[in-house]
Amino acid sequence: MSKIHVQTKLNGEDTEFLCEPRQSLLEVLRETLGFTGTKEGCGDGNCGACSVQIDGVLANSCLVLALEADGKEITTVEGLASPEGLHPIQQKFLEHAALQCGICTPGFLVAAKALLDHNPNPSEHEVRHWLAGNLCRCTGYDKIVRAVLDTAQEMQTA
Repeated sequence: MSKIHVQTKLNGEDTEFLCEPRQSLLEVLRETLGFTGTKEGCGDGNCGACSVQIDGVLANSCLVLALEADGKEITTVEGLASPEGLHPIQQKFLEHAALQCGICTPGFLVAAKALLDHNPNPSEHEVRHWLAGNLCRCTGYDKIVRAVLDTAQEMQTA
């Protein structure tokens, strides 16, 4: 099978890769490009562990063909932090102990950032609704919701 050349911007960096037409973006991120922060949970778009942003839109990378990334801007969990430090949502997840085993955490972080990009001052209901596509089997969702609300409040006053 012939491979397809893809050019994209990944976490702010111009990136090129070759992929087979059937490969998911998740597979290429993890296995070809070494971005293992994006996790494979279910493989069918139900758990959100593989969440990324594509041109600012939240997406399950297990459901996106890698070739669809051509010309797009992709942000993974590795793209949230900067050389100056953690993104505020990452810091609040730590402060609120909003994680346990870590499989779902990258997806929640990316989804929460996408929410705050879309709506910088969400209500608790809006946070819960937005994160409904992300599943966690280890912890309750309250700590995650509190971390997102705290991040929104902090970012409003910054």
